[in-house]
Amino acid sequence: MNEHLNDFFAGHQRLFVLTGAGISTASGIPDYRDASGDWKHQKPMDYRDFVASHTARQRYWARSYVGWQRFNQAAPNEAHGAIARLERMGRLAGTVTQNVDGLHQRAGSQQVTELHGSLAKVICLDCGCSVERSSMQRFLLERNPALETLSGAVAPDGDARLQVFDESKLDVPGCEFCAGVMKPDVVFFGESVPPERVQHCRDLLSISDAVLVVGSSLMVFSGFRFVREALQQGLPVVAINRGRTRADELLTQKFDLDCSQALMQAVRHVDSREPQIKS
Repeated sequence: MNEHLNDFFAGHQRLFVLTGAGISTASGIPDYRDASGDWKHQKPMDYRDFVASHTARQRYWARSYVGWQRFNQAAPNEAHGAIARLERMGRLAGTVTQNVDGLHQRAGSQQVTELHGSLAKVICLDCGCSVERSSMQRFLLERNPALETLSGAVAPDGDARLQVFDESKLDVPGCEFCAGVMKPDVVFFGESVPPERVQHCRDLLSISDAVLVVGSSLMVFSGFRFVREALQQGLPVVAINRGRTRADELLTQKFDLDCSQALMQAVRHVDSREPQIKS
């Protein structure tokens, strides 16, 4: 058991939890970066490329069609369950996740802010309507029956590394209402997080007494900003993460531990300190 981590949980009652890809690796969803913070895979789709290029959209949707099938089957792991348990104990101000997999909610967490959106929805960039991802999968298959035979290794954010496939022949469905460009309801690289979502996270930070970073290298500014703002407010910031983070020199403490083991230990420790109600 790590006494320093136990002391952190014992001393703080309203945690702002910020999670990243590392919390979902035990669920079979790969993360982006290695222990040094460098890319493990090809950089994900850039927003400007997706919007400007039909070819880029063909490439994205071919790979995402295959990747989504496995991505959607992922189940929450013990780390997600531990955070849901801490929420039920009243120990969290809220959970902010950089992930788009919905696993926190499926584990039982209710107070989750999806900083980068959710792959479970698809939106029209022209008229703003949205559809369930299952509908987009159906539309893609109806227009491209060859997709049914494809397979590929799953990559972060529901992408996939495909077998040989001519992506230039993919017929990409447009919006069923206005024929506009359809995009997953996630924040792509090069795209900004909606300001109201950022403000909501800041509101959570304002009622927190500490920040806990779980499974994030913090290399992306959208999450790193909250660490910086927490420190400006005088809040301690602790990270549980394998490998280097962008904030290593700023952190109050860092634990290079497995997310699931560390969080399960934390839950047991918090549980042991809770008053026991006699029947």
